[in-house]
Amino acid sequence: MTNVPLLDLKAQFAQIRTEVMPLIESVCASQQFILGEHVRGLEEELSRYCGSEHGIGVSSGTDALLLALMALEIGSGDEVLTSPFTFFATAGAIARTGARPVFCDIDPLTFNLSATALQLFIDAECTEGEHGLVHRATGGRIKAIMPVHLYGQSADMSPLMAIARRHGLRVIEDAAQAIGTEYQNGTRAGSIGDIGCFSFFPSKNLGAFGDAGLCTTQDAELAERMRVLRVHGGKPKYYHAVIGGNFRIDELQAAVLRVKLKYLDGWTEGRQRNAAFYDRAFAKAELGAGVGRKVVVTPHAVPGQRHIFNQYIVRVERRDELRKFLTDRKIGTEIYYPVPLHVQECFAYLGYKAGDFPESERAAAETLALPIYPELAEEQLAYVVASITEFFKPS
Repeated sequence: MTNVPLLDLKAQFAQIRTEVMPLIESVCASQQFILGEHVRGLEEELSRYCGSEHGIGVSSGTDALLLALMALEIGSGDEVLTSPFTFFATAGAIARTGARPVFCDIDPLTFNLSATALQLFIDAECTEGEHGLVHRATGGRIKAIMPVHLYGQSADMSPLMAIARRHGLRVIEDAAQAIGTEYQNGTRAGSIGDIGCFSFFPSKNLGAFGDAGLCTTQDAELAERMRVLRVHGGKPKYYHAVIGGNFRIDELQAAVLRVKLKYLDGWTEGRQRNAAFYDRAFAKAELGAGVGRKVVVTPHAVPGQRHIFNQYIVRVERRDELRKFLTDRKIGTEIYYPVPLHVQECFAYLGYKAGDFPESERAAAETLALPIYPELAEEQLAYVVASITEFFKPS
């Protein structure tokens, strides 16, 4: 039986071992572990890669979101519009500042925040007050929009940015899964809003050897504010005009990421190649169930954009049964994400209930991530497709 793990980082490490290990040795020999030359070099290289003027290396993708919110002075009494179908950190970071996450539903094709749903919420639930947009039900000030570029595909930023400009809102891009993702005309995720936030968790397309992250911005003043906030708000050292946090990226992680960055586009091409194989193979398998209805719906890649396939997500019938079937055949899968944020227990105070965001809830019930990492062999990909075909078309 073929073994197909969801992710095999050992295969990736084998490619870079001879390059990365001596670099780790050199950092250890220097004993310069905090904000050294590799941090500065990585920030320059990544900001250039992301199409932004400034890059600020931080301790994790979660801390990138928190730092962005702090830099924009979002806190108690403020509200941030975002998606309920995302990793917890998106809304968790908002709540940690004392602000209130406010959810709007997703586009069913891309799983990203729907600009239409967001505009409908503003029209129905908000009013323009003396100090900007006010949520009538809570009295909270709407201060920002936080779109998520989920699974490696850009949210539809043009209408979201138009809404933000119309109502004086800031935009924080949660690009944790979107390093190198492109929107329209080659514009990179994280370079469009006020601040872009990236994660280098080990399983990401560009993953560190632990936690790490990045904030990007085109605004020099915002960049400087984030650099100060990431070191407890101290400038100069031990003098604090503002309260920040310890959000520094480690020098060792920066050194590893500089090596990996050189391989990133090749790895992305591998993921895109594997996604194309799946697309063709599932189309050939004709997994339909009635007229115009498929039991396996492959990802919708928006034409003219660059999808980096942080995940390859299919919609399927009998999702949980299928997942068990694949597990028994040694095929790794994952559900991103089984519980939308509006029905998470910790957010009960927000007052949402099941049924409020039907597209997010349907996605949570139907989606499944298949192995997509670049080192997969074609026979492994074929085995995944054959196994899913066997589940839906038993002989």
